[in-house]
Amino acid sequence: MSEILEARIDRLESLDEIRQLVAKYALSLDMRDLDAHVNLFAADIKVSREQSGRAHLKAWLDDTLRLQFTGTSHHLGNHIIEFEDADHAVGVVYSKNEHECGGEWVIMQMLYWDDYERIDGRWYFRRRLPCYWYATDLNKPPIGDMKMRWPGREPYHGAFHDLFPSWQEFWQQRPEGLPEVAAPAPVDEFLKCMRRGTPAPRIRVR
Repeated sequence: MSEILEARIDRLESLDEIRQLVAKYALSLDMRDLDAHVNLFAADIKVSREQSGRAHLKAWLDDTLRLQFTGTSHHLGNHIIEFEDADHAVGVVYSKNEHECGGEWVIMQMLYWDDYERIDGRWYFRRRLPCYWYATDLNKPPIGDMKMRWPGREPYHGAFHDLFPSWQEFWQQRPEGLPEVAAPAPVDEFLKCMRRGTPAPRIRVR
């Protein structure tokens, strides 16, 4: 196989892995699987002027998500990726988000400016820069339990978090001190590791 063809195949595989990286970011964040989430970033990710590393990122995320939001959902849109070299790329990702914030339901439109880096054969976030267009309360938000609220029917549970045990685990126990970070999931076992053997819930459709 020629070097040119090998490079083209590598580029296609890198594009797909980076798109998967962004999708994994949204899912792990919304399901509050913070180990899965922080392992998407480079091990020496800069968190603040004084702090770096996944453990510090996990601690920061825990405070942010626990104190500001009850639930979130991130809907990804346009994604443009440009390579600086074989192991470095930048990207722009549109994201439409929903947040349960106490008694308010906040919708948001934003984009991320991303820096990606391939380290030891895997792509990671080197940096995510959030750029916001708006955030505003939605009228008549579905606050509290039983968020499936069809007209003329009693509210019921939609099982949004039930596939992933991290949601319950996150709210059941808050870590003390600097949290531990689990080992990254194998490339092709991200969802399997997030599920951790959890059986599929019974889903009510309409």
